[in-house]
Amino acid sequence: MEHASYPVLSRLNRLVSQILEWITIGLMILLTVVVSVAVIARLMGESFSWYDEIAAIMLAWITYYGSALAALHRRHIGFDTVLLAMPRGLRIAALLAGELIVLTFFFLMARAGLQVLEVLAGDTLVSLRWMPVQFTQSVIPIGAVLFMLGQLLSLPAYLKLTSEGISLEHAEIEEEVETELEKNKDRI
Repeated sequence: MEHASYPVLSRLNRLVSQILEWITIGLMILLTVVVSVAVIARLMGESFSWYDEIAAIMLAWITYYGSALAALHRRHIGFDTVLLAMPRGLRIAALLAGELIVLTFFFLMARAGLQVLEVLAGDTLVSLRWMPVQFTQSVIPIGAVLFMLGQLLSLPAYLKLTSEGISLEHAEIEEEVETELEKNKDRI
């Protein structure tokens, strides 16, 4: 989501987006390699004791970082149609109330995640005794903070579009329809 009227915010949004994209893609590649190596090893009669635990942790990390990226681009499930059906003043109030609820939830999640990390101090993974559980579970507070950052960075542009009665969902659908019509123009 571009912030034409907020150039600094736009640059920061792009930078955070690139970082989250690289982290998410890197984790996906690493998970693919881990799974592929584990499958090949299993086919050769060997099995890694750490595979299941590490693959599950990596999947959780992909989920948290990917969710933060989705928040930055406002790609989570939303109800633009409900918001746009409201009068402008109520629409803005409802949007801000919704944002406050989401930010509060993720703040509480980050706080609880930090408390969990304190409880897990000294614990290690079952299959990799050298790997601290605190490291693997650090994604909870980090992911929550990144989600809040994504929401806050994308809020000004989202607020502007919604207050003007423009739907992110409908704009994307209309763009996709236009693209398909253009591609199939010769077939008609």
